[in-house]
Amino acid sequence: MKWIKYETGYLRPVKSWCENCEEGAVRQAVNLAHHPALVRHVALMPDAHVGYGMPIGGVVAAKDAVIPAAVGVDIGCGMIAAETDIPAERFAEMPFRRAFQEALKARIPVGEGVAHGAAQTWEGFEEYAANNGMRSDLWPSKLDRMNLGTLGGGNHFIELQKTTSLDGTGDPAGGSKVWLMIHSGSRNLGKRIEEHYHRIASRLCSRFHVPLPDPDLAFLPVQEPDGHGYFTDMLFALRYAKENRRRMMEAMKETLAAFVPEVNFIRTIDIHHNYAAFEDHFGEKVCVHRKGATSAKLDEIGIIPGSMGTASYIVRGLGNPDSFMSCSHGAGRRLSRTAASTTLTVEECDRAMAGIVCERWHKYKGFGKAKGNFDLSEAPQAYKDIEDVIASERDLIEPLVRLVPLACLKG
Repeated sequence: MKWIKYETGYLRPVKSWCENCEEGAVRQAVNLAHHPALVRHVALMPDAHVGYGMPIGGVVAAKDAVIPAAVGVDIGCGMIAAETDIPAERFAEMPFRRAFQEALKARIPVGEGVAHGAAQTWEGFEEYAANNGMRSDLWPSKLDRMNLGTLGGGNHFIELQKTTSLDGTGDPAGGSKVWLMIHSGSRNLGKRIEEHYHRIASRLCSRFHVPLPDPDLAFLPVQEPDGHGYFTDMLFALRYAKENRRRMMEAMKETLAAFVPEVNFIRTIDIHHNYAAFEDHFGEKVCVHRKGATSAKLDEIGIIPGSMGTASYIVRGLGNPDSFMSCSHGAGRRLSRTAASTTLTVEECDRAMAGIVCERWHKYKGFGKAKGNFDLSEAPQAYKDIEDVIASERDLIEPLVRLVPLACLKG
């Protein structure tokens, strides 16, 4: 842990594993420290940075309440990784890796607003509609059905990776092997669920004059119908996100098998990092909100990805109670999207991606100062150093496997 902030007037402390945490994220953590529905303390993971209402990389516990913005709009966003027995040497040649990536692009729709051309079938849709009556008029929509099995945009990615020694100096014992990794979530479904219940929570807190430190942190009592409704729909979004990742990973495995027929898949790991769950902490049942944070209970296996072009880690949780048994969900942003696209150069970003198959930079689609520039918002330099992040949380996790990218497909 880097520091504990507990000043006069705080209702509860802020415990941080984030060194040099940006001012905006600290301010949001202080707001949480004064939230009427929270208990114990606020925990900031080493990848913490400013989010909507609550820092991304934040963990809090509520008593009988849920805060939609403390889960976020991409409900169920998470990671899936698959270990293979294929020696990394099989993918030594760049043309072979490019061909593999092109085959993936032909099977998996990639990019913001990009979906399958037809609705996908899944028993989860019908089960939700059968069990949830009127709420099924809101979701799942035709768009949700078309989005299932697609990557999305932003920081979501698909990577072909290889193992290294944990110190990054060479191959691990037994030689370097190939892994597959995907980062994605519930697509537009989670966003609509969060926005719907945030509006309800805002109206409720306003009606009863609840003293919120930030209006974005409106909450719902879990024993009330709307609180129960949020949990029902959040759990559906978690299930949808997991199925979304599963379908893409199956397509990735099948594509790999077409290129390397003798492949065997050893294990697959799947985790969420945007969700709320009822758990026992410090002797009481609380609703833990992890926004850009991963569960790290004792001996629980997790995934902490880096940015494109940098290492990712398979880790084992140590069950540290001070973090509500949580750890970081990735490297965490160092630069905003606008700042990255206005201060970084294409040349330095290309150098950072040397030797890795990837799509080259496109024009920035947003507005403001970066309009007309290349979009460099996902370049490695826009993120914190993953090695520093891992080092900062060695009391939360034990690194087991270090992975570096061979090919990276971004949304």
